[in-house]
Amino acid sequence: MEKNGYLDLETDVSLDLFAEIERLKKEKNAIILAHYYQEPDIQDVADYIGDSLGLSQQAAKTDADIIVFAGVHFMAETAKILCPDKKVLLPDLKAGCSLADSAPPELFRQFRERYPDHTVISYINCSSGVKALSDIICTSSNAQKIIESLPADQPIIFAPDKNLGAYLIKKTGRDMVLWNGSCMVHEIFSLQKITRLKERHPRAKILAHPECEEPVLRMADFIGSTTALLKYTIKDEAKEYIVATESGILHQMEKNSPEKTFIPAPPDNACACNDCPHMKLNTLEKLYLCMEYEEPEIIMDEKLRVAAKKPIDRMLEISAKYGL
Repeated sequence: MEKNGYLDLETDVSLDLFAEIERLKKEKNAIILAHYYQEPDIQDVADYIGDSLGLSQQAAKTDADIIVFAGVHFMAETAKILCPDKKVLLPDLKAGCSLADSAPPELFRQFRERYPDHTVISYINCSSGVKALSDIICTSSNAQKIIESLPADQPIIFAPDKNLGAYLIKKTGRDMVLWNGSCMVHEIFSLQKITRLKERHPRAKILAHPECEEPVLRMADFIGSTTALLKYTIKDEAKEYIVATESGILHQMEKNSPEKTFIPAPPDNACACNDCPHMKLNTLEKLYLCMEYEEPEIIMDEKLRVAAKKPIDRMLEISAKYGL
């Protein structure tokens, strides 16, 4: 029996998914890449855990025939852009991204045409269509250096995240034109509730991703990419942290520093909005089924893939030049 194109696992509730996934990895020469925001079970079966670019770079290095990308659609697309000869699978094709979706390629094309003399720097959290319209891709960890590598008089468009862009304007002093996009998770954190939480945990340090809004960033003791936040908690001497990013990263923080306490920053309503609903569409069951049947597969037009790869290559060139 199938539901929505997937085999109904209720037909065999005794299946050991962990064992079956390990079997399929060996039989099919497959590798599982999981973003930090995936559910703990998926992180625990993954061969590599990281942020979006790190995962795609890992994909490019692997000799696996199949890449199973437990993340969202733009991340699996990036893996396909870098690994055209490998089969790239995404457990749930509906796992999109509010930030990537905030910049439809055709609208972005029209926006870019209004600023013909501007260099377009796009955050990697965007669709392949937006990547193909960009000059350079960046990540949250290398964005500042990428911007500073350009001549001071070079006008810049930064897309698609307005909050990350505003943060980078403050850091670099560059007057960039920003696309009006954002991440639904990072915009939902409540300044008032974080303040109350800090009052109850006065020794806790506040950690924030630069996709958060500026009032939250002002409160933060440390601002950085997902990987940078994790590394900070490993090296820092504090024992408590309030973490303003998607709550999936707490699993790795707790595994690396079991003696420390990690508190997810609260959203401004009663829902679990610090969980990305797109990331959480992937489940262990869907991961098993996508490996078993080798679908859904990411298929990309070759012309689009080549165009989208150019700004990624440019980022890697700049990163190599400046040791980023």
